Amino acid sequence: MDMIKKSVLDQFTALSASSVVLALIASFLISMLVLLIYRLTFRGVIFSKAFALSLPLLAMITAMVIATISSNLMLSLGMVGALSIVRFRTAVKDPVDTVFMFWAIGVGIVCGAGYNYYLIALVSTVLMGALHYGLGLFLKRRSEPFLLVIRYNAEYEKNITWILQRLGKYRIKSKTMDGAESELALEITLNERINSVITKAQGMEGVISLNLVSYESEFGL
Repeated sequence: MDMIKKSVLDQFTALSASSVVLALIASFLISMLVLLIYRLTFRGVIFSKAFALSLPLLAMITAMVIATISSNLMLSLGMVGALSIVRFRTAVKDPVDTVFMFWAIGVGIVCGAGYNYYLIALVSTVLMGALHYGLGLFLKRRSEPFLLVIRYNAEYEKNITWILQRLGKYRIKSKTMDGAESELALEITLNERINSVITKAQGMEGVISLNLVSYESEFGL
């Protein structure tokens, strides 16, 4: 039994102020690289400065916690018990934001584990950042989908059929019928031919309005 206790306690080393400071500095610098990647690849509507600034802080806090609990068995057990009763209810709307949060936490964990792992955190961040940036450029080259909303008089269904035949590839997202008026929502990809069809459709009899809205598909592609 004494041998087991000794082997367990030997795995924990004394905590020094210099090791904590180094872990905080390393996690801050590497997380700033994560923040730069987030800023360069951001595709949302409104850039949240509060969320962006939270990434370095999240990495530093994680590094501080990991550095502390790795040096003391009692602290590590207490931290596990404390975190088991904490509930975080902040909603993250964009899945990419969740990925960057875990990325920052991962940087903090690796940096908090010791200075021997700083290079691993840096190289991993550079490789993942390059991959994420490259995928973002590849997906950006693809034509973005748009939502075409057509409000029309139900008596002129033939004109709407003419429009649909010339749109080519499209997906019907919804169709609403309310008495004499109907509304049709289509997912389309814009090009010169479709632009000319939409221009002609604006002056057609029975077409009440045409609305073109930037749209993100179910898969975010």
